[in-house]
Amino acid sequence: MTNALEIDGRRLWDTLMVSATIGAGMKGGLCRLALTDQDKTMRDLFVRWCREAGCSVEIDKVGNIFARRIGLDPALKPVLIGSHLDTQIAGGRFDGILGVLAGLEVVRTLNDKGVQTRRSIEVVCWTNEEGVRFQPPMMGAGAFAGVHDVDWVLAQPDDAGTLLGAELARIGYRGEQDRDRTDIDCYFELHIEQGPVLEEEGVDVGIVTGGFTSFGAEIHFTGENAHCGPTPMKARKDPLVAAAILIAKANEIGWGYEPNGRATCARIEVSPNRYGIIADSADVIVDVRHPDAGTAAEMYREVLDTIAIATKQARVVGAVVKEWSFGNIAFDAGLINLIRTVSADLGVSHKHMLSAAGHDAYHVSKVAPAAMIFTPCRNGITHNEAEHIELEYTVPGVNVLLNAVVRRANT
Repeated sequence: MTNALEIDGRRLWDTLMVSATIGAGMKGGLCRLALTDQDKTMRDLFVRWCREAGCSVEIDKVGNIFARRIGLDPALKPVLIGSHLDTQIAGGRFDGILGVLAGLEVVRTLNDKGVQTRRSIEVVCWTNEEGVRFQPPMMGAGAFAGVHDVDWVLAQPDDAGTLLGAELARIGYRGEQDRDRTDIDCYFELHIEQGPVLEEEGVDVGIVTGGFTSFGAEIHFTGENAHCGPTPMKARKDPLVAAAILIAKANEIGWGYEPNGRATCARIEVSPNRYGIIADSADVIVDVRHPDAGTAAEMYREVLDTIAIATKQARVVGAVVKEWSFGNIAFDAGLINLIRTVSADLGVSHKHMLSAAGHDAYHVSKVAPAAMIFTPCRNGITHNEAEHIELEYTVPGVNVLLNAVVRRANT
């Protein structure tokens, strides 16, 4: 490919390794939850790096960070590159982080080579993608795209009751203005695959055509405290029993829709959660996914139908207190074709694939053309401190991102 651009792979890796020291986990990964002190430290460093690369930086009301490298025609809508810097509680060093720092590397490479683009390029860090501390996930991108009301997002509490807006203000990342969601030419997101396919097949790049449809809900069961010893079985109102019935049924539903269906109860909170006493409340978070939107909806209905069965058997009250969905999207055909063409021009092996995980690009795709690039990760391990990538099989995908962004930014 004539005039192909190449990133500085060693610089990208060194940048990733600096990130890996901020909120380091006990087993070599990261614990950098959204809006914690560790997240602030990483955000501060990212902003510093962007400014050193000549970018201007803006922060919107929900803490999304936009770092702009100005183009030759500032009136044109910019090309965005982004992902997230927050992690799971026992997360890896690359999930989301690679996408943000690859965007920074695109800017640094263009600076090194003196390349100017017609359109401005913006590197974006979205707030609270993981949804660990505040639910639902992809919250910052959702607020940006109008999926979530900004005031609602700011009012969401963590487990301690601390509001997201208060934490944004505490760490200095509560902006004053909304970013204009109509002022975008397109959005690119590079991400590790979070699956084993690319590595197993020896393919460098996954061109993501869309995502699994996903439904999530928080379900609250309310019962009554009682002594575990003298209280007869027929007199009990045990919400933990209802939760257990729901959890078991969700797992059964997932197996019933193999190989493409997934159903998970990833979290349960029980009160008072002490020996010798029957619980008075239990909260369960359920997640169902399938590549077919209708099938995913059918799975979700089966989960919700289980609530009535569970409450009757346990003699408690049950209610859905929060719901969310994402993933029923197809990425932009023009950007998919661009990524495929650039991959072929660079001699980078590639394949089309769906994503079973949620990503910020899902929400952004509702307001602008969007596309995703996957790069391999070892054994598909993710949301785990053992998550790992190799530089040699990551650089080709970042080079595809770089050249695709430049082509688009020169239109």
